[in-house]
Amino acid sequence: MNAEAIIIENERRKARNSAPFDPISGRGSVGPRLKITRNGAELWVPETMRQIPGLETLSDTIFERKRILHDFPYWAAKYAYIKSKGGGDDRLFVLNRPQRKLVEQLESVRRAGKPIRLLLLKARQWGGSTCVQLYMIWLQLVHEKGLNSLIIAHQASATDEIKDMFDRLMLSYPLELLYDEDEEHGEKEPKTVGVGKSRTITRVPQRKCKIKVGSAERPDSCRGGDYNLVHCSEVGIWKATAGKSPERIARAACAGILLSPLTMIVYESTANGTGNFFHREYEAAKSGSSQFDPLFISWFDIDQYALELKDPRGFAERLLVNKDSEGAVSDRQQPGSYLWWLWEKGATLEAIAWYVAERSKYSDHALMAAEYPSDDVEAFVHSGASVFDKYKVEDLRKGCRTPRFTGEIDSPLKPLTGLIPDSGFRKRQLAEVEFYAGAGAWKIWETPQYSSGFESRYVAVVDVGGRSAQSDWSVIAIFDREPMLRGEGPTVVAQWRGHTDFDLLAWRAALGASIYDDALLVIESNSIETHDPARNTDGDQSGFFFNRLRDIYPNLYSRQRSEEDIMRKAPRKFGFHTNLSTKPLIIATLVKVIREGLYTERDSDCIDEFLAYERRQNGSYGAIEGCHDDLLMTRAIGLHIIFHELPVPVAQAMSHSSRQRPLSSSLSSW
Repeated sequence: MNAEAIIIENERRKARNSAPFDPISGRGSVGPRLKITRNGAELWVPETMRQIPGLETLSDTIFERKRILHDFPYWAAKYAYIKSKGGGDDRLFVLNRPQRKLVEQLESVRRAGKPIRLLLLKARQWGGSTCVQLYMIWLQLVHEKGLNSLIIAHQASATDEIKDMFDRLMLSYPLELLYDEDEEHGEKEPKTVGVGKSRTITRVPQRKCKIKVGSAERPDSCRGGDYNLVHCSEVGIWKATAGKSPERIARAACAGILLSPLTMIVYESTANGTGNFFHREYEAAKSGSSQFDPLFISWFDIDQYALELKDPRGFAERLLVNKDSEGAVSDRQQPGSYLWWLWEKGATLEAIAWYVAERSKYSDHALMAAEYPSDDVEAFVHSGASVFDKYKVEDLRKGCRTPRFTGEIDSPLKPLTGLIPDSGFRKRQLAEVEFYAGAGAWKIWETPQYSSGFESRYVAVVDVGGRSAQSDWSVIAIFDREPMLRGEGPTVVAQWRGHTDFDLLAWRAALGASIYDDALLVIESNSIETHDPARNTDGDQSGFFFNRLRDIYPNLYSRQRSEEDIMRKAPRKFGFHTNLSTKPLIIATLVKVIREGLYTERDSDCIDEFLAYERRQNGSYGAIEGCHDDLLMTRAIGLHIIFHELPVPVAQAMSHSSRQRPLSSSLSSW
């Protein structure tokens, strides 16, 4: 591509973005359109009106009612008065370009006769919330009587604005349109009636419907009931407190809504970091595993974010020259490769010029991205302190899979118990391990193989959490190194996550490692070795814990000893200790592995933890507030050991497993 081709494409994009839109005539309006002639004038009405007999000769009154039933942009531009943003008289609601994109999605679902379920991720300041609320009002006032709506804002002050918007609309709305065309009505009857003393519920008696507003700050105001339409606004910034979480508020509001036509649930928000309720719901919608459809509105979908260029050709030439540049002149500029990426995403040259100018206000790209996201991955970036490249992390998500099996790993000789003193019996148990499909916290992506050409084909890593539901998770992750023989990366093949006691966790890890060909068992030892009563109420258990485990499990990881330790014949120390010295090393390894795509992840929850991991102002690492890093730490420890402490696997003559055991009946069924 040369500068001339860029200019031609840019003109095409500008023409597309500024294509004529007239909601009254219908030209350029939302959805498929049918051209008709009425009273000598050309109109472009929704294609769905084709089925109406004698459309071009209907009386004006009947035609008007038919059209507002099918044509939301027309109804909004003719009857929906809202507050003018710059002051002055109220104005009619004419859809802007991103609002048309939103309405197109809503209408495509409604026209298909399906329930509307939408996750709207957006840039700021284009009227997305207003558009959703007016669309709900249109369904209530025009489509069907008895549709009740609930709108939940992020704070109480926003509910007053929503209530004011509805009052303005109803003040000027024609009374006769609240009735069916043949119904009689009085001339001065009220169009709205307050319900109760709280002013949070308004009833439209002619339509037999209610509009309720509440806020996430006051969960009692958000309880659902007989509602058909729910709009949860700015969900990403809803605050979680004791006894109140965004999940609980949203699900309580939506619990009674049927999965049927003319029902609607919209979760809408700007992004506010990763790992929270809104981010998880958006990712589920994006992956197709949710009832909801995702919709992202970028900053360059919004017409006001553009600057006129005096020399567009010169700008295009500079864009081309620097398109491979990865470095920026200052922290208030983006590298040329990023600006070229914006062009490839569909931004115009004028929009990119605006971005360059606006970016100079911010000392960090993430601050700019939080206000003006360019895509739905960038939108969720958190505060500029993310440790991992968000796009490389998202590349890992492509390898994530639903587990082939879930269930429990145990020995049939005795139910799961702790590390009892009888090591001989424990060894016999480990010789007969089975997988029980069904209830259980083990996720199995790939079944174990019992022969390999190198030692420790499998590596099992344990991150020790707590025993209560409020404490950190304990995680066991098992890696397969066999793909490294083919020049690929190690793969996560199994995982357990839950809350349990130290000794039960150790036994569970031994069972899991045993079934995976006596995997090298690596246990993160901080919680076991710590002398801090706040973290370990049982004191330092490392001696008892590891000695007992060493007696029954043959392949337990011990730390590399220094020359001084060897000289003074210091005993081996079992377990991996994460401290001020080792943590930066394992995180640095994980940064490199993710950046270069050197391993295969299977669990999408771990991807969310990568995205929610930050470097704090004091230089330490950790999960953002409300998130976890337990899965992440098993990857950091395991991959560091695999790439830096174990020999690179080399294909040799296949040797039988040291276990020399046949598959049990339950494993054979895998």
